[in-house]
Amino acid sequence: MLENAYLIPFYPLLAFVVIIFFTRWKEKLSSYIAISMVLLAFVHSVFVMAAMLGRHGEPLEKIVTFISQPSLTLELGMYIDALTAVMLLVVTIVASCVQIYSLGYMHGDPRFSRYFSYLSLFTFSMLGLVIANNFFMIFIFWELVGLTSYLLIGFWFEKKSASDAGKKAFITTRIGDLGFIVGILILAAYAGTLNYQQVFEKVSSGALAPGIVTLAGIFIFCGAVGKSAQFPLHVWLPDAMEGPTPVSALIHAATMVAAGVYLVARAMTLFVGSAEAAMVVAVIGLITSLLAASIALTQNDIKRVLAYSTVSQLGYMIMALGLYGVDSAHGHHSPGYVAGTFHLMTHAFFKALLFLGAGSVIHAVHTNDIQDMGGLSKKMKITTITFFIASLSISGIFPLSGFWSKDEIVATTVGHPIFMIFTLAIAFMTAFYMFRLCFLTFTGKPRVQEKFDHAHESPKTMTYPLMFLAFLAIFAGWVGLPWLPHGFSSFVYHEEVHHAEPNYLLMLVSTIVALSGIGLSYLMYYKKSISADAIAEKIKPLYNLSYHKFYFDEIYNAVIIQPLLGLTNVLWWFDANVVDGFVNFIGWLTVKWADLKQWFDQYIVDGAVNGAGYFCMGASWLFRYLQSGSVQFYALTIIAAAIGLVIYRVTPLGFYYYLAGLLIMALSRVLARIFNNNRVKANSNVEG
Repeated sequence: MLENAYLIPFYPLLAFVVIIFFTRWKEKLSSYIAISMVLLAFVHSVFVMAAMLGRHGEPLEKIVTFISQPSLTLELGMYIDALTAVMLLVVTIVASCVQIYSLGYMHGDPRFSRYFSYLSLFTFSMLGLVIANNFFMIFIFWELVGLTSYLLIGFWFEKKSASDAGKKAFITTRIGDLGFIVGILILAAYAGTLNYQQVFEKVSSGALAPGIVTLAGIFIFCGAVGKSAQFPLHVWLPDAMEGPTPVSALIHAATMVAAGVYLVARAMTLFVGSAEAAMVVAVIGLITSLLAASIALTQNDIKRVLAYSTVSQLGYMIMALGLYGVDSAHGHHSPGYVAGTFHLMTHAFFKALLFLGAGSVIHAVHTNDIQDMGGLSKKMKITTITFFIASLSISGIFPLSGFWSKDEIVATTVGHPIFMIFTLAIAFMTAFYMFRLCFLTFTGKPRVQEKFDHAHESPKTMTYPLMFLAFLAIFAGWVGLPWLPHGFSSFVYHEEVHHAEPNYLLMLVSTIVALSGIGLSYLMYYKKSISADAIAEKIKPLYNLSYHKFYFDEIYNAVIIQPLLGLTNVLWWFDANVVDGFVNFIGWLTVKWADLKQWFDQYIVDGAVNGAGYFCMGASWLFRYLQSGSVQFYALTIIAAAIGLVIYRVTPLGFYYYLAGLLIMALSRVLARIFNNNRVKANSNVEG
């Protein structure tokens, strides 16, 4: 099964093709095809994971040459290692849960079949990205992920907010992708290959100049900044909540945003080879995590709270990976690589659970505003319990999955005191805003009775995936227990890693920090012994900054969007009035020139030709009357001409008088002939 791992992405692709071309009119059949194919991909991924465990993480690579040139060879291939095996499982598990859950959530949607076809294409794109063995191939699937996310975020395109969100996500991530492709071109130019292992060997051996490695690393990281919604390109992800909630779960847990973290992890050798590039990664990750966590504190849209939570957790992962690169570049071991990839796995499960739980709530009360909820635990037991489990996990409470991966990230910051302080502060904020969300949604009295009365537990197609993901949110992280001799880190590193003694003090500190966040949230939103409104009023400027998302959208609108719109208006005016005006003037001038040529041709050229013809006709009409057939007249004419010549020789002036007389005589003769002819015709008419 390992040798045929390249088939895994093609299962959902087959579902997409079949649904689009053959079964889109049969909704249930389309959904069953999509679900069966993603489950088949999951089963195959399980076999791949088992095979990799048997090989102790030893990689397997298969290559097919696509284009071969002397300076560069482009390949199509697969690279299966421990990280690939983990990601294949994560993507197929979450995608399977999302598709099963969607049976209930999307029931009755007029584009039901299309929805499942898009999900299948999305899953294919992410799985293809995961198994790619080179930067050329990963970029192809990278763009496919962007395309399918655009289709799914704007799935309800009849809503302007949804279509705008799709465009915002697509355009914003393209900015990062521009940097990504520049990084790929740098590697192609200086390394002469885009194969992962060949590039990394050249970096490790020093064949590439340090400056080139730094540039390539930073530009490739730009792709992760876009896809994983890192500062300053984080603004698209909260708006992506306009898509169906199961789509949000898939995007936030296992596909699009996970792709950026996966890219950094896959290209880790570049960042190990450049401490500068690695520090850029770590700093951007920390800024993103802190910024997003501070925004999530005040949001009231249940999905936006989770969206900013995702941005913050992604920043956590990116920071850990960057710190791994910094320490490794200086010859120091750091658990950052393990921490980043480990948290990527555990986060996928509890974040998918959170989003699907939010979808269950929205499905019940038909609102996203947590201020309109309250008391839902009385009517939605399964949703409530699973949502609290996921919230405990993301808060890092022992012994849930999130505790082990978050503890690895905190351990990464040892030796970096500034990073450690902010990491613990983010952990506190995470626990606070997640339980603010829990308490306002599920506990207390209903704040809008009508919505509470309408609430009900979701159908089994939605609650079963919640329970399965809750199990993973509890136990999936146990593979990283530091006491295990062959735990997650050993598997990812392809070799046994001897852990230092577990840092119990650090575990205790991080747990106390998380419990403090939960406790403060409990006092403010459950017991209400601390007034949240009073605190917000005391720190109103800071509260407004957080509530309005630090005005990033407004700043981008004022600094980038409006100037660009103004520039486009100027260019439109220039095009309409100058370019089109000049073109139109040339057209008008051409028409007028054609009119003039037509007039000249008609009246001058044709006039001259026709005039010559009319003159000849007139002259012939005139001179035919001189052809009388009378010999005497001809003799008289000859004598008159001879006399005229004699007169001309004697006196030229007299000749002119003589000629005038002859013309008068000739004219009178012509007139007489005409008169006689007309009289003859008249007489014949009378007689007739």
